[in-house]
Amino acid sequence: MGKIADRFTTGLRRREDTEVSQRGRLRIISWNLLHRSGALAGDISALIERHQPDLFLMQEVTGAIEPLSVSAHGQYYTQSWPGRRHGLAVWSRTPLQNPRPLELPSSKLPGRLPTRFAQVLEIAGLTVANVHLSHGQILNRRQLRLIARSTEGPTAIIGDYNSFGPVVLRGFSDVGPRGSTHHAHDLLPFRLDRCMVRRLHCSNARTLLKGPSDHRPILLDFRYPGDARP
Repeated sequence: MGKIADRFTTGLRRREDTEVSQRGRLRIISWNLLHRSGALAGDISALIERHQPDLFLMQEVTGAIEPLSVSAHGQYYTQSWPGRRHGLAVWSRTPLQNPRPLELPSSKLPGRLPTRFAQVLEIAGLTVANVHLSHGQILNRRQLRLIARSTEGPTAIIGDYNSFGPVVLRGFSDVGPRGSTHHAHDLLPFRLDRCMVRRLHCSNARTLLKGPSDHRPILLDFRYPGDARP
């Protein structure tokens, strides 16, 4: 019975992946929710209803977002970070192959913060990495290089980069919105939320209204290259 159920689930996932690719578009929203006093499940559900994404990537996710698994029709996958009260999560309109954690390089200095992980998932022949990178400007670039080496084919690395200035990653292009996505202490604007892609074309990239978080959500539309169709 278990094997029959597995075959049914695999077949359903392949059919839904094909439906996504046949539309020729994959829409993704990414948002750092601000874990202390930021966005809640209702805020995310409202964006899903309004913008109809295929994937909704989240950073600084706590248990307060768990009602999203009921309020928004789709699949909800969380990824906790050891030693932290918040982690990563993704909402998907269709079932995904189990998203996997990818351990990222960490600081060796005394008193360093716990190790960070990326959340890596596959959809319709594409790889998407949901990230909340470290604040260290050398360290977060090392983390990006590891993600690039650990993936292959059409790939998008999306989330809170915590990076200042240009980011160069061999084989990847920066296609995220160019405007600021975060205001430190409501004063200094920074472009922290980004997207870098390999062998993908982004046809639309923009920021959305900030809402209750200190970050703006970013919305991205991708067109499938011919070799990315399953």
